[in-house]
Amino acid sequence: MGIGIAKRHGSPLTRNKPTSAALPTTAQARKGKTSDLIPVIEVFSHSAWARLFGIGVEKSRVAASGLASRAHFRYVSSMRTSRTVTARVGLGSLGRRMLAKMSTVSSLIAVTWAVLRVTPTRRVWVRTVRDVLARQVLFTGFEAVRFVAVVALMVGISVVVQTQVWLNRVGQSGLLGPVLVLVVVREVGPLLANFIVIGRSGTAIATELGNMRVNGEVRALDAQGLDPFVYLVVPRVLGVALSVFCLTVVFIAVSFISGYLFGLLLGAGDGSPSLFLNSVVQGVTPSDVHNLLAKTWIPGLLTGAICCVEGLGVSEAVTQVPQAATRAVVRSITALFVVSALVSLLTYL
Repeated sequence: MGIGIAKRHGSPLTRNKPTSAALPTTAQARKGKTSDLIPVIEVFSHSAWARLFGIGVEKSRVAASGLASRAHFRYVSSMRTSRTVTARVGLGSLGRRMLAKMSTVSSLIAVTWAVLRVTPTRRVWVRTVRDVLARQVLFTGFEAVRFVAVVALMVGISVVVQTQVWLNRVGQSGLLGPVLVLVVVREVGPLLANFIVIGRSGTAIATELGNMRVNGEVRALDAQGLDPFVYLVVPRVLGVALSVFCLTVVFIAVSFISGYLFGLLLGAGDGSPSLFLNSVVQGVTPSDVHNLLAKTWIPGLLTGAICCVEGLGVSEAVTQVPQAATRAVVRSITALFVVSALVSLLTYL
């Protein structure tokens, strides 16, 4: 009677005994993940494993430890696999970005080379193309002379005067020419002239061509029989390069003249303009001339090509025009620093 009641209502042993549904099967234990196995090991004590499977406590401990070690091994293996996949994905994305950068650089070099290749061709320089070149030089070069002169005046006051003062104090006034050539002619002049052209004209070129692309003017030129590359790209690239060279020469001349005059006012110079001029001329070497030409023409060509490519790369959306102008400025400045560093390394090392 008592046994029947215990069977119907369940004794304390049968109520507390885990059911088979709560236990993992052999297939689940072999194929399960760590998150499924560790809670099972933590819930059942060694005595419970002993009662369920009819084995001793020591054997239950051995079985539980073996199950835990296999689960840990599967966990470590899965972590290694995930790390390998993550590393491969990271390397793949890095490779795609590098290929995209190389494609952009190669297309930019191709556009610059195409401009230089068609420049000597006489049939390219029709009246309309010559007019575009003249307007580009007028806007980029001539209208920027005042601003360049102001910046050169400030540089002359700060750099040339300081150089004169400190060299006279240490009794090395004969080094005035080489030091000024080193600071102004080699580095400061070309860099600041390129910066002024990029900030003033580079954004204007990219914005103008982007608006022309959005408004359909590029397609209209093509429909009229005008080559957009010859009419839009060639005169702008050459006009920017020519303007950078001329503005650099103006910058160097104004900085030297202003520095010499302010040096006289401060009593730092010796009062003889011929000695100052001779010291500067004697400090100039053929390498400095090559350096000046390379740091003006090459960045100027690249700046014009970058701005034209970014402007003509705009699609039909007007909102892409400011983004194209920003990319043009950033890439032009990057190209300027890269070219300046390479030219300095190749010229003076």
